[in-house]
Amino acid sequence: MSLQHTSRPKWLTFDCYGTLIQWDEGLQQAVATILRSKQAAAIETARLIAVYDHHEHRLEQTPPHRNFRTVAGEGLRLALEELDLSPADDDIAVLTDSISKMPPFPEVVAALRRLKAMGFRTCIVSNTDDDIIAGNVAQLADAAGNCIDRVITAQQAGAYKPNRQLFDYAHAQLGVTKDEVVHICASPHLDHAAARDIGFRCVWVDRGTGRRLLPDYTPDAIVRKLDEVPALFATLDW
Repeated sequence: MSLQHTSRPKWLTFDCYGTLIQWDEGLQQAVATILRSKQAAAIETARLIAVYDHHEHRLEQTPPHRNFRTVAGEGLRLALEELDLSPADDDIAVLTDSISKMPPFPEVVAALRRLKAMGFRTCIVSNTDDDIIAGNVAQLADAAGNCIDRVITAQQAGAYKPNRQLFDYAHAQLGVTKDEVVHICASPHLDHAAARDIGFRCVWVDRGTGRRLLPDYTPDAIVRKLDEVPALFATLDW
C-alpha cells in the first residue's frame, strides 16, 4: 500500500503514547519505582511490564467497559500477584499519576506545529481517560498555543483499541469517513489491527523499539520520527 495518488486528508489522527509521548521510558521509570518500594531487586522491570501488559490488554477487551484507571489498577494488581509481590494501595497511583507527566518526544511539538501550518487538523485517539491525557496534551503546545484540535479517548467511546468502536466513534465525532483521515501511530498491535479491519490510511512511526508489524498488514508509509511526516506529506503535494 502507498499514500501516492490518494486524496489529502481532512484530519490527521494520532495515537498518543509511544507516538507523541514517551510511553516506554515513562512506564519503565514508574514500574522501577514500584519495584523499589517492594525491595524486589530480583525482578526485572521488563518482566513486570510484560506481565502487566498482558493483563491490561486482556481486561481492556473484557466486558463491561471500565475506565483506564480501573483497568490499569486491576492489571497491575494481577501482575504483582503473579510475580509473588504484594500489591499496595498506592501502586496504581504511582503508575497512573506518572502517565500525565510523561513528556513528548523531542521533535513532536515542532512537527505538530508544522503540520498545523500545512493546514491539517489534528486529533488524538487514545486508550486512556480524559483526566489522565490532559496533562500530556498540555505539553503538546508552544508559544503559539496547543497543537491538538481534538482529543478522543476510550473513556468517551466506551471501547479500547483495537476494537473498531473507538475509531468509528472518533470518525463520527470528526464528521469524516475513513477515507478522509490519515492515522499516525507507533503500535502495530493496537492501531494497525484497526486500520486493517476498517481500512483507513495509516503511517507507522517505527521508533526502533522492537515492535513488529502484523503478519497480515502493511502500513501505507513508515517513518522513524514524527518530524519525517511533514516532509512525507510535502512529497504528495498535500
